[in-house]
Amino acid sequence: MNAIITHFNNHQPGDYKVHKPYILAEAGVNHEGSMDLAKRLINEAADGGAQGIKFQTYKAETIASKDSPAYWDMTKETTESQYQLFKKYDKFWKKEFEELKIYCDSAGIDFLSTPFDYESATFLNDLMGVFKISSSDITNRPFIEHIAGFGKPIILSTGASHIWEIQEALTWIEPFNLSVMLLHCILNYPTDDQNANLGMIIDLKRRFPDNLIGYSDHTLPKDMKTMELAVLLGAGLVEKHFTYDKDLPGNDHYHAMDKNDLKKFWKNWQRTKELLGMFTKS
Repeated sequence: MNAIITHFNNHQPGDYKVHKPYILAEAGVNHEGSMDLAKRLINEAADGGAQGIKFQTYKAETIASKDSPAYWDMTKETTESQYQLFKKYDKFWKKEFEELKIYCDSAGIDFLSTPFDYESATFLNDLMGVFKISSSDITNRPFIEHIAGFGKPIILSTGASHIWEIQEALTWIEPFNLSVMLLHCILNYPTDDQNANLGMIIDLKRRFPDNLIGYSDHTLPKDMKTMELAVLLGAGLVEKHFTYDKDLPGNDHYHAMDKNDLKKFWKNWQRTKELLGMFTKS
């Protein structure tokens, strides 16, 4: 049984005790189409202490129109359209992800990848115990129901959504009787500290007492306090973009964490755990 399934099984909605978090390194497409770099990301995520690593599975033609405008910092990424950017990195498909799954198993880290279409969701079902659904698909009822049909726990990002949209998405999953984790998420890349709104984690716990709550972090790594605070506020899982070199050009590397940032988080967490001590007073 992999670590993320154990995490789902061992944590109950509404539990306000602070547990050791599950850290999901969001490699996305930072492999840039290279299998060697993808395996390096796996090795470094495992070395840093992540329990899981997640990629993204898509074809540019299925998720963006040819004239889709850029939504990123053009000083960091000069590609002018979403289609052109996605096309750069959509080189991996079924065979490659099967190889990465085997490699993750050998490295002792969970393999996940977010599907963005029906075909990828179907072949990824053979490789994963849990599905991650992107914020971009939270209103996509047919796709959510397709994924729910596989009968596996779901991690659902809630970036840019209203409460009623989260509630509606959950009603589509409810007939399948699945565990669902909701991730607080701000869709700015990077997210300024004053926009992180970590307090919304508490609101999600209050509004959705039957669901586990996590956090998808897009703030700059800095001292890694954002992740630590998210856990203290109730996020049982934290997902954060991951790279092997933050100085590389492009849309994602500069605001991602690396293995040294991750080690810093765990060092901070050990100190925090000592300070928390016991949760009951006799």
